[in-house]
Amino acid sequence: MMQKFEKKKAGIYSLDVLGDVQTGRRNLGSEMPVIVYRLFMYSMRDTLEQRFGQEETIRILRECGKKAGTEFAEKILDLSLDLDSFLIHLQDVISEYKIGILRMESFDESNRKAVFTISEDVDCSGLPVLGMAVCNYDEGFLNGILQKYTGEPYTVTEIDCWAKGDRVCRFEAVKDV
Repeated sequence: MMQKFEKKKAGIYSLDVLGDVQTGRRNLGSEMPVIVYRLFMYSMRDTLEQRFGQEETIRILRECGKKAGTEFAEKILDLSLDLDSFLIHLQDVISEYKIGILRMESFDESNRKAVFTISEDVDCSGLPVLGMAVCNYDEGFLNGILQKYTGEPYTVTEIDCWAKGDRVCRFEAVKDV
């Protein structure tokens, strides 16, 4: 019995073990209000910051986002598409899953540098100005997707954020050297 539990626990981050939402939420369905997601995200962020400090919290959120982005790319996205088709597909899927409205500002294949914007971002659009970028999970999420698609390591940094007073989240992705 213990062996089964350990095996399941090791794969908890896979979409395969997140359950059958259609069966489990027959009446309520698969969606919930953004405010409930934010209660979860920001209470977790606050708890992590109190325990580990802001810098370590940012690192943890990026790492979590990267795991999720990698899994999302593997299970949801069509990684066989050429770059232009993949970017259009990614825009469509990010919108379909109501994560936000993704736009590609630039993608320099030779230098492996990209700039994305996400408007109506589930993490921060509508937040008051906090004076700091807060979409660290999104940084990791985009990082995981890019790494899975290209097979190359990236660093993704949010350079504009609603919580800094901007009205769109802008992310710069740079291939690691």
